[in-house]
Amino acid sequence: MSPDVPDEPSALDHVLVVAPYRRDGEYLSRLFAEHEMTVDHCAEHEDLAACLAREPGVFVTTHEALTPARIAAVAGYLRTQPAWSELPIVVLLDRASPSNRIKTELERAWPRSRQIYYQRPITPVELVSGVQAALLSRLRQRDVRDYIEREVELRRELNHRVKNILASVISIFDMTRRGASNIEGLADDFTARLGALAKVHSAMFQADGESISIGDVVELTFGPYRVLNESRIECEGPPVVLNRSAGTTLALCLHELTTNAIKYGALSNAGGRVSFRWEIVPQKEPDLRLAWQESGGPAVAAQSHIGYGTRYIRAALTSLFGSPPEIVFAPEGLRCEARGPLSRVASNSIPPGAFKSDGRSKH
Repeated sequence: MSPDVPDEPSALDHVLVVAPYRRDGEYLSRLFAEHEMTVDHCAEHEDLAACLAREPGVFVTTHEALTPARIAAVAGYLRTQPAWSELPIVVLLDRASPSNRIKTELERAWPRSRQIYYQRPITPVELVSGVQAALLSRLRQRDVRDYIEREVELRRELNHRVKNILASVISIFDMTRRGASNIEGLADDFTARLGALAKVHSAMFQADGESISIGDVVELTFGPYRVLNESRIECEGPPVVLNRSAGTTLALCLHELTTNAIKYGALSNAGGRVSFRWEIVPQKEPDLRLAWQESGGPAVAAQSHIGYGTRYIRAALTSLFGSPPEIVFAPEGLRCEARGPLSRVASNSIPPGAFKSDGRSKH
């Protein structure tokens, strides 16, 4: 490394200088450093393959430095390069050197490179300008590399999400089918559950696909049941932003609880009410606690058969929090509570003042 530039070079943004004779290497390193280019000076005793492994943006060499061993080392490095990569190689020729023969040999040896030849003596301005232009083109190649990597990652993520959605649809259909007594009931329940899944996925997309607040999940789930701005579902809790998986899971669980309350529970008669509250339990590692409580509905009898909704809620919340929820079919109304580490579900950092419920909304 040149003493002028102590920091380690980063991939594709530095100039590799190989000029072991006379004081060419020192001069070139100093010249490029003076023009704010990072320089990696490969001294005579250093292994060229190791210098190339640091991925230079531009390779500058004198023709007399290109021994058969160094030519082979460069050729070996070029063979390992991905399709987007084309290393600019600047070769400084002497007037007395056989330029045509050198160019022919190097073009044959290094087919995956962009070779630039200058004949010495050359003015510093011309050399610096040429190397800066080559380095800029290399940085553009890096942008192409980053774009390709992002595209590959996005395709993998899309494939993963589609598989998860299809798995959810298959699971929803299978469990809905088991509890259906007729084709009409199957169609209605399956359509409603797919609608709930679609709503939360739409909300995730609008929020850049990575997070959603519990308040938004509540609005999406309970909004359709509001009549004339009145609702028998009361909600309260602090601002908490969930990650994508947790938001989807919570929305589907609330949909199942609401559907059950409409069919059999507190929302099946005129006087029943539902309370859904969430809170952050302050401790060394804060917990998130969710509580669903029904009241004023018909008396609840212990279930002899566990339906789809109960099975889904128990499995989903267990997976979400790492511990099973408490689901109680009490005579006065169904109660469901779940609690687990906030870090498992939240996508935001919770400030100290958020331990107290400070956001109340009623639906």
